[in-house]
Amino acid sequence: METSVENSVGLKGLLLLSITYDGTTGKALVKLYDVTSGRSVLWYDNLGHKPYLLTDVMPDEIVDKYPQVIRHRGFDHLEVVEKFDLLKECKVLLTKVVAKDPLSIGGSSGSIRDILPRSWEAKIKYYLCYLYDTDLIPGMYYKVENGVLKRTPIEIPENVKEIVAKMYPDDEELRREALKWATLFHAPVPKIRRLAIDIEVHSPIPDRIPNPKEALYQVVCIACISTDGLKKVLLLRRKNTPEGTKPEELPDDVKIEFFEDEKELLREVFRLINEYPVIITFNGDNFDLLYLYHRALKLGFKEEEIPITLGRDHTNVKRGVHIDLYRFFSNRAMQVYAFSNRYQETKTLDSISQALLGIGKVKPSKPISELPLLELASYCYRDAYLTLSLTQFDNDLVMKLMILMMRIAKLPIEDIARSGISTWVRSMLYYEHRRRGYLIPNPEDILQVKGRATTKAVIKGKKYLGALVVDPPPGVFFNVTVVDFASLYPSMIKTWNLSYETVRCNHEECRNNKIPGTPHWVCKKRRGLSSTVIGFLRDFRIYVYKPLSKDKKADRITRMQYDVVQRALKVFINASYGVFGADTFPLYCPPVAESTTALGRFAIYSTISKALDMDLAVLYGDTDSLFLWNSPDEKVRELLEWVSQSLHIDLDIDKKYRLVIFSGLKKNYIGVYEDGGLDIKGMIGKKRNTPQFIKDLFFELSSLLSKLENVKDVAQTIETIKHLARNSYLRLKKKEYTLDQLAFRVVLSKHPNDYVKTTPQHIKAARLLMKYGVNIEPGDVVSYVKVRGGDGVKPVQLARIDEIDEERYMDYLETTFRQVLKALGVDFDEIIGSQHMDKFLV
Repeated sequence: METSVENSVGLKGLLLLSITYDGTTGKALVKLYDVTSGRSVLWYDNLGHKPYLLTDVMPDEIVDKYPQVIRHRGFDHLEVVEKFDLLKECKVLLTKVVAKDPLSIGGSSGSIRDILPRSWEAKIKYYLCYLYDTDLIPGMYYKVENGVLKRTPIEIPENVKEIVAKMYPDDEELRREALKWATLFHAPVPKIRRLAIDIEVHSPIPDRIPNPKEALYQVVCIACISTDGLKKVLLLRRKNTPEGTKPEELPDDVKIEFFEDEKELLREVFRLINEYPVIITFNGDNFDLLYLYHRALKLGFKEEEIPITLGRDHTNVKRGVHIDLYRFFSNRAMQVYAFSNRYQETKTLDSISQALLGIGKVKPSKPISELPLLELASYCYRDAYLTLSLTQFDNDLVMKLMILMMRIAKLPIEDIARSGISTWVRSMLYYEHRRRGYLIPNPEDILQVKGRATTKAVIKGKKYLGALVVDPPPGVFFNVTVVDFASLYPSMIKTWNLSYETVRCNHEECRNNKIPGTPHWVCKKRRGLSSTVIGFLRDFRIYVYKPLSKDKKADRITRMQYDVVQRALKVFINASYGVFGADTFPLYCPPVAESTTALGRFAIYSTISKALDMDLAVLYGDTDSLFLWNSPDEKVRELLEWVSQSLHIDLDIDKKYRLVIFSGLKKNYIGVYEDGGLDIKGMIGKKRNTPQFIKDLFFELSSLLSKLENVKDVAQTIETIKHLARNSYLRLKKKEYTLDQLAFRVVLSKHPNDYVKTTPQHIKAARLLMKYGVNIEPGDVVSYVKVRGGDGVKPVQLARIDEIDEERYMDYLETTFRQVLKALGVDFDEIIGSQHMDKFLV
C-alpha cells in the first residue's frame, strides 16, 4: 500500500513517478516511489495551483463583452501576466483566466476556451501544466520538507564538468544550461519494486480473445511475479477441468493457489495490485487490467474495491502506476534506436521476448480453455515471467530507459510507456517554454508567420523534399565499409540554429544567411530554443556519454550506466527532428523541416563529391549513410576528418561487411558481417504477413549467402540457389506445401462488419467463416489462403489444397528469389525455364 504524505515527512529518496489530477479532491496528485521502503508515497498539491488559459482579451473586455466567462460555473479569477512571444520577438501582456477544474478550461463542450475568441495553452493537459509550472521533473528525487516537495541536489562528476567546459568554452550561459541537463543524466536510477501480471480468460471458442469491456467469461488463471521474489499463480477450479500434472516448464518455487470462487480470486489479485508501486503488463491497457475491471463490476464489486481506474484509452492503478509494455515496445523510436531493430516482426510478447531474452512463450498442447489446470498455470506463469523479464534484462535496461526518458521529456512514466516520440518532444519543449517565460504558440500562429514548404516531395504523402538516396548497383560487393553521420539532422538543427522562431526570422539583416537548397534564411541574432535543446542532447551523446560508455578506465557498472544514457539520448535526437514536419505536431513548422532535410542533402552531396575526388568508390547512399567499396582505411579516415573540419559534422565508421548483396532497389539489400551475421533490409521474406513457406525459403537463402567467403564461392552458391528456386517452384506446382505453410495470418483490429469502403482479403475470409456460423470478433486471428475463383481467398478451415491459386503464390516466390538472383547476375525466368507459367515468359 502507499504511504500517506503525513507519514513521509523527512523521508529521503522519493523518486517522482507520476502526476495526475484527482477529481475527488480537485488537486494535482503526485505519485512518488520511496526507495527505502519500496512503497508508493502520495502527495497532494498544497500550493493552490489551478487550471488556466491565456488570452489577449484584457480583463475589462472580458467583463464587458464575454460575461459568460465570469458566470461560468468553473470560473475562479482573472490575472494579467507577461510573456515573451518568440514569433513576434517581444513581451506581451495577456489575461490569465483561472478556473476551479480542468474541464472548465478545456472540456469537450461549454468550456471557457469555447467562449473566448482567442486563447493559448488551453489544450495542455492539467497534470502537465502543473508539472511545468511547479518545475517538478519526473524521474528525479525529492524529499518532503514542511509539506513541500524539494528536489534532491545531484552531484556531477568532475570529468563530465571538464568535458562540458570544453564543449562550450566561450559561452557561460550554455555551460550553465548544459550542467542542468547533466544532473538529469547523473541522478541514479534505483531498482524499482514491481509486479508483473498476466491473466487467462475462459473462451468457448478457440483463438477467440474475449471482449474485455463485456467481460462475459470467467477469469480462470492469474500469474503474478515480482522483483522481490513473489511467484504465484491463482487458479480457478472448474467442473470437468482436470488438475493434470505439473509441466517441466513450471518452476518448483512457484506457489499455486486454487480458488473455488472467481470473486475471491479477483479479490486476491486486487490485494497484490495494492501492495506494489508499479504494475507491469503486456497489453494490459487493452486487455488484462481492462478485463479485470469490467469483470469485477459484473461480479458485484463496488467501484472503491477495484484498484483499477479507466482512462480514455488506457487503464491505471489507484495507488501506484501501470506500465503497459506492449505500447512501449511498439514505439518505433525505441525499436530502432534503443534496441537496434532486434525485434522487427509483429510486436507480440513471444516475438519480442525471443529477440531480447532468447526465450518465448510456452506452446500449449490444446486451446487455452481446454488445458488442464497445471498446464494452464505453466502457460500463464511464463507470460508473466517474460513480462517482468523484459524490464530486467541487461541490468534493468528498460526501466532505466523509461526513467531517463521521463527526465528528458518531462513526462510521467505512464506517458513515456504509452505515447510516441512527438509527445515526448512536445512536452520537453513546452516545459522549456514555461521555464523561460515564453508564450507557447498555437499551430496556426506558426503557419501564419512562417508559411509552408516550398520544395516538392518525391514520396507520395510527404509535404516537402526529403532525404537523398543514391541508387545502389545490383551485384555482390566484398569488403564494404559503411560510414554514418553521427545524428545528421540533429547536427544540422544545432549547427544552423534551426527553430520555429529563428527560421525566416523578422530581421532584414539575417536574410542573407541562406539555407542551401531552399529560399529560407535563419536568424543570426538569437539562439533558437529547439536548436539549443536538441543541440544539448546531441552534444551530450556524441561528446560525453557515448565515449564514456566505452572508457576502459571506468568500472563495468559505470560504463553500463553511461551506455543507458547514450541510448536514451540516441532515441530522442534521432527521432525528434521529424516532428517539425508533421502537421499533427503543435509546433509544426514546414520551413524548419524542409531546411533540415535540405541541409542533410547538402551534407551527403558534399561528402560524396569529396569521396569521389579521393578516388573512393561510393556504392550506395541513404539519408545519413554511405557504403564505400574496397576503401583503404587511411583514405576513409581522411574523409572523416574532412567532413568534421568542413561541414562541422561527425562522420564515423558504422559497420563493415564481408560482402553486400544489392538487389538494385533502394533500402533493399543483404549485408554479411565478418562473423557471418546477416543484416537484411527490405527483403520480402522478412515481412510480417509473408506465408511461412516463403519465410522458410528466405531463411535457407540467407543461410547460403552468409557462408560466402570470397569471389570464388559465388559460382557454387549460385548453382545451389538455382536448385533451391527450381525445387521450390516444382513443389508449389505439385501442391506439396500444406495449407498452413501457404496461409496468411492477420489479427482483426475491428469487426468484419465495420469495413464499409474497402474489403481487405482477410476480411473476405472472415466473412466466409461467419456465413458458416463462426462467430468472429476483434482480436481473432484469421488464417486464409489464396484460391482460384470466387473472392480469391478462403479461410484455411474451408479450403482444399487443390483450390490453391499457385500463380498468385508464384508472385511471392519470384519476388523472394529475383531480388537476390538479380544481384548475382542470374535471371529467375531462366531457372524456371519452359516449366514457367506464361505470365513469367515476358
